Amino acid sequence: MAATGYAGEEGRLQARVDVDGAGRATVDTGIPVLDHLLTLLAEHASFDIALEVAPEEPDAEVAAAGRALGQALSGALHAESARGHGSAAVPADEALAQVALEASGRPLLVSNVDLSDMGVGGLATDLVARFLTQFAEGAGLTLHVRLIEGRDTQHVLEAIFKGLGAALAQSSRPRGRKETDGD
Repeated sequence: MAATGYAGEEGRLQARVDVDGAGRATVDTGIPVLDHLLTLLAEHASFDIALEVAPEEPDAEVAAAGRALGQALSGALHAESARGHGSAAVPADEALAQVALEASGRPLLVSNVDLSDMGVGGLATDLVARFLTQFAEGAGLTLHVRLIEGRDTQHVLEAIFKGLGAALAQSSRPRGRKETDGD
């Protein structure tokens, strides 16, 4: 699958994803911790991601980034040849998160992670839930996020985004012969 892109209203945001990439990210959301998390996602998915969001309020930036990235990935995740589902449990130090997803066309985020009272690097972590919700909407995903273990908020977020990257990589890869024949 070649690169796919999304350009938002009035050039306010640009998202481009190459699912056959090398795990490189050029991300500028205006929120350094979100840029870091999206870089981890790109590395663990082996996607090349370019994402730029014009400065606004953090809530609007996070929502726009999530939706744009989801829309840029939607074609690859819903392609007839794509596996369409993926799951990964990934650690980040003491944190362990599991992410499972399906390109169902029925956007939904189900999560047991509540970090609404925490903050990391100037980012209210409830904005991460907003990002994931908008990402699922943009990509047409049913997305399950489970925190298995974790106390340090930064490590929890890193485990979630690493797991999301690994699950997305599985979902966008071509089906094996057996999967194609059985569908």
